[in-house]
Amino acid sequence: MVFVSGPCALKLNNIFKFGSGGYTRGSRRRDIATPGCSGPARRLAWTLSLPALAAVLLGTCPACRRPPEPSQQAVVVYTSVDDVFAREVLDRFERDTGVTVKLLTDTEAGKTTGFLRRLQREAAQPRCDIWWSSEVFGTVELSGGTDGSIEQGTERGPGLEHDGAKPVQSAPVAVGLFEPYTSPAAADIPPAWKDPQQRWTGLAARARVLAFNTNRLSASDLPRTWQELAEPRWANRLAFANPQFGTTRGHVAAMYAAWGPEQTRAFLQALRDNGTQIADGNGHAVRLVASGAVDLCATDTDDVWVAQARGEPVDLVYPRLTPDGPIVWIPCSVAVVRGGPNPAAARRLFDYLVSAEGERMLAQSESRNVPVRAAVREALKISEPWPEPLDYQRIAEVLGPATEMSREILTR
Repeated sequence: MVFVSGPCALKLNNIFKFGSGGYTRGSRRRDIATPGCSGPARRLAWTLSLPALAAVLLGTCPACRRPPEPSQQAVVVYTSVDDVFAREVLDRFERDTGVTVKLLTDTEAGKTTGFLRRLQREAAQPRCDIWWSSEVFGTVELSGGTDGSIEQGTERGPGLEHDGAKPVQSAPVAVGLFEPYTSPAAADIPPAWKDPQQRWTGLAARARVLAFNTNRLSASDLPRTWQELAEPRWANRLAFANPQFGTTRGHVAAMYAAWGPEQTRAFLQALRDNGTQIADGNGHAVRLVASGAVDLCATDTDDVWVAQARGEPVDLVYPRLTPDGPIVWIPCSVAVVRGGPNPAAARRLFDYLVSAEGERMLAQSESRNVPVRAAVREALKISEPWPEPLDYQRIAEVLGPATEMSREILTR
């Protein structure tokens, strides 16, 4: 049944006779004229009513239009968070708010890096509202200069050279792609996990870990630093995800920032020379460990938790960058895309993702991300180790030379 209101309703309802039984066929011409009208008068009234009918059915009657209902709002999200975990959170957001989420995910092997390049290509006419990344390094890279303006940078970062020698020849890329936004929902996130200019917010961290096959090794046998993996007794039993992408890309850049170019080059060369296997992604690397194809691999915590849930013989340890250095903790990051098509809905989703509830949901998923909020960790009784922030800006600045170095040594 159709219900019509507004100034066109009188003529339309005269054309279509509605009652408890619905529209009555053959009644329309009799109902559009006043009682007693006949012949030419009825035909004239019917003819004059047609424009009103067309206006309503085609949506050209201004007074009959209504603003979209809240359920008709939409927000476009690009995410490198694993699909199953992202959908769990976003489905809840849709139910709670009535806002429709248009989600775009990607494959593990290309994930974050592919989306970053897509955001760059779309900078002049953004199609995305929210960038929700499973890591932070690429988000920092695209945030831009200190003034947050859109500018042309290079993949190697300003003023940096590859291995102290010639500059990396990278094509210019757009940076400054994210809109500063101070979310009230992120007020209790420590400042070290947020961009000083509010262009991105970090939360729900995962660690870079060494996964191992429990049928072949024990935790007490394993290296305590990443540098030790360069030794032949470990390197030829190791799988390492393609360092051109995702968290592995950021991990190598963290090594570069902590060790410098010479030591990083020596480490990568030792992996190559001693037979380290390059996997398509972190999940693939863990599957190689579980199957016995290799004994250990560098990966993220969530890949180990998921493998354990499947009953596979894997466990993990947390190596440090140096004997007294930090564990490599990588938070998810959220940013509002500058000039996105749905800014109000974008801010609403941003608030939801960075909220304490958003962290709780990821912590209680199979991904088991660790909240950066101490209060959420305490409420969930999450044991140590707990996330400690790195200098993500510095690491993002060396993404270019570190990525070029790893490409030259490990993947050519």
